[in-house]
Amino acid sequence: MKMYLGLTKRNMLVYLKDRQAILFSLLTSIIVFALYLLFLRNTFIDAINQALAEAPMIRELIRDEDLNMFTNIKLLVGIIGSAAITIPFSCLTTVTRDRENKVDQDILATPVRRWQIILAYFTASSLCAILMTFVIMTIGLVILQQFGNLYITVPGILKAYGVTALGCVSSTALFMNIVLFFKSGSASSAFFGILSAVSGFVIGAYIPISQFSGRVQTVCNLFPASHITILLRNTLLGGMLDHIDGGIGGLDGGEFVRALKDLFTFQAKMFGNNVQTGVTLIYIGVILAVSLSVMIFTYSRKYKK
Repeated sequence: MKMYLGLTKRNMLVYLKDRQAILFSLLTSIIVFALYLLFLRNTFIDAINQALAEAPMIRELIRDEDLNMFTNIKLLVGIIGSAAITIPFSCLTTVTRDRENKVDQDILATPVRRWQIILAYFTASSLCAILMTFVIMTIGLVILQQFGNLYITVPGILKAYGVTALGCVSSTALFMNIVLFFKSGSASSAFFGILSAVSGFVIGAYIPISQFSGRVQTVCNLFPASHITILLRNTLLGGMLDHIDGGIGGLDGGEFVRALKDLFTFQAKMFGNNVQTGVTLIYIGVILAVSLSVMIFTYSRKYKK
């Protein structure tokens, strides 16, 4: 156990030592969030207002500030969801760097068991990813608080941090199985570029997944990150939707809020069926367990004593 903890500490220090990489990882998410607020927010608000044009009485009961805040939080969820994909992969660069610099051979020469070595990489990357994603979410929530009431309770915020941590851990486990096949930093960087480009579409950060065909929705929701993002939407936007529904006073029977949930994908859909929250958590847990098992098996077999 001491060797495992020592390797975990070593891997964390190696990654955290690269302060420029950490700084730019954080700045990238924050800058993208700012650009979202400046350019993409109005697109979502206009779409909602156009839908409400046919129900002017309902529109009068919904405050502009509430619609703006709903959109702001929705965009923040997209940023956190994307960060829970890209940051864990970025934290795994230590694995590739050690292999490229032959450091892994020195580690393999120690009496530490193979499964402890790979779990040390996994644990260190997960903790670093959780820490950095927490920082991004905290900064985002603090920024949005300046614009008005978020209608998020303390238990809701704690739940959001828990969901984010689960997302980072599951992404790290999944990507570890991919990183093990990279032999150079250039290959890892090339894959990271592709991952950064597609992650926002997969989780519905740019375009709601509900706008895709049923087959595409199923493909997107095969990835745990999509389920994590949906859980975050329900957690961070639930209070705001309840507030909006309360302002309408039941005149529409809750139809407007249900329409928003359908449009912005508050429930995953796979193979034409809605996925309940409990099933979502089980699915993420299964993917995590399978990824860890494959990771340990692959590493132990690749580096036999």
